[in-house]
Amino acid sequence: MRKVIVNEFLALDGTAQAPGGPDEDTSGGFEHGGWHMKYGAGSGVAKLIAPAGGFLLGRRTYELFAGYWPNAPDEVQEIAFPMNTKPKHVASTTLTGPLEWQNSRVLSGALPDAVAALKEEGGGDLLVIGSTVLVHSLIEHGLVDEFRLMIDPVLVGGGKRIFPDDGALRPLRLVDHEVADTGTIIATYAPA
Repeated sequence: MRKVIVNEFLALDGTAQAPGGPDEDTSGGFEHGGWHMKYGAGSGVAKLIAPAGGFLLGRRTYELFAGYWPNAPDEVQEIAFPMNTKPKHVASTTLTGPLEWQNSRVLSGALPDAVAALKEEGGGDLLVIGSTVLVHSLIEHGLVDEFRLMIDPVLVGGGKRIFPDDGALRPLRLVDHEVADTGTIIATYAPA
C-alpha cells in the first residue's frame, strides 16, 4: 500500500500560505507571499518529489501549478519534469470534465473513499504539496501517513496553516530530520 505524504514549506509560526511568490495567494489580505524563497528549494525539493508515484492536490494548488509547471524555465526542469509527467489527482467539488494539465484528473466520490482507493493502487507514494484545505481534510480522516515539513526560520505572523484547529490530539513521531545551511529544518513525522 502506498503512502500519502504531505510536503509543506512552513514558517516557524506554522504559516504555509504563499511560500513561493508575492502573488501566489493573497486571500485574507496576506501580504508576505514569497517568504520561503530566500531559504532555497531547488535540489532538496527535487530529491523529495523524484520518487513520487503521483501528486494529490487541492483545486487552488492544482490551478496554480497547472499555470506554471508546463512552461517552467530551464533552471527548474529538475522539478518541472516530474510535476508535468507524473499523475495528478485533484480534490475538487468545482472542477469537472477532463483537466488540461498532462496526466491530471479530478477525484470522484467522497474524498476519504477516493484517497483510500488511491492508497490501495500500485505505484509510488502520493505527495501532497500546498493544498491547505485538502491537508486539513486528509488529517481529519486519518489519511496522512507522513509529514515532510521544511520549517524556515521566519515568523510570518498569520496566514493559512496546514493543521486543523479542531482540538483533536494527534501524536506524531520523528522519523528523520536534517538542518540546511540556511537554518531550515527538514523534519519527517509519522503518526505515532
